[in-house]
Amino acid sequence: MTGSATILGGIEGTALTADEAAFFREADPWGFILFGRNVENPAQLSRLTGDLRAAVGRDCVITVDQEGGRVQRLRGPHWADWPAPLDQATSGPRAMWLRYHLIGRELRAVGIDSNCAPTLDVAQPQTHPFLRNRCLGTDPARVAELGRAAADGMLAAGVLPVVKHMPGHGRAQADSHLDLPLVEADLAELDAIDFAPFRALSDLPMGMTAHIRFAALDEAPATASARIIALIRERIGFDGLLMTDDITMQALSGTEAERAAAAIAAGCDLVLHCNGDIASMGPVVEAAGRLTDAAAGRAAAALARRQAPEDADPAALLAEWQALVTAVA
Repeated sequence: MTGSATILGGIEGTALTADEAAFFREADPWGFILFGRNVENPAQLSRLTGDLRAAVGRDCVITVDQEGGRVQRLRGPHWADWPAPLDQATSGPRAMWLRYHLIGRELRAVGIDSNCAPTLDVAQPQTHPFLRNRCLGTDPARVAELGRAAADGMLAAGVLPVVKHMPGHGRAQADSHLDLPLVEADLAELDAIDFAPFRALSDLPMGMTAHIRFAALDEAPATASARIIALIRERIGFDGLLMTDDITMQALSGTEAERAAAAIAAGCDLVLHCNGDIASMGPVVEAAGRLTDAAAGRAAAALARRQAPEDADPAALLAEWQALVTAVA
């Protein structure tokens, strides 16, 4: 498995520039992540995903945040506008499977084969508004049930799900895009509630860390904590490919290169760098280095889960989803 230990999102517009293509050819990221600034229409997006793969010379993973609600990079009129996940959590597992299967089919049709979803964080009364309605519920068992349905729906559409934010973001009262949240719950409480959905879905191929400090576990945020990464691997049992949340978020301290190095040293497999140009991505790629042997094995296992979408009638699936959602409205 080739590739630097990075997923890069420093694509400025809706088409790959010559300078970007040259940089990506040299940097050789394991994958890419796209944002609203990169999306115009299906034909354009299909060209862009094709050009990104051509730049690195292989069928690399291209991911996106397509949860629904506020966090949705592909929108109308060319794609469906989905409500926030929590707003439809009462519709049940079949509706959640249908929702994320249809999202997955839309993504796969334009060359995107991964989605940074489902969010398995357990919503709490104090959960920060930036996250709360992106969750699937307040009960760990229900979150796990709906998360499994969402993940299975995407896998059936040929899209690799990325469970997030490990080991659990639901207790955070700050927005980690801006500040480092501090969670003071003890290990027993975290284990019973926050870790439970991730443990139930520990067989999934890809996961994302949380930029949160857990006072009971370590002084360092989870993304940069060898102790917490070991907990994710051993106590939660997740052996999939583990990426950081966006390394440019302000919850983390130090330069972006220092953050990348700390995450890899802690045991993360991949560094996710979302908001950057060539000048800022270069030091991060160098700091992250190449995939370790262990990471390469997990990357290969994740790619082995990527399949062609199942045969289905999307119109019939959408009608079934609408009927289920309407029944509980």
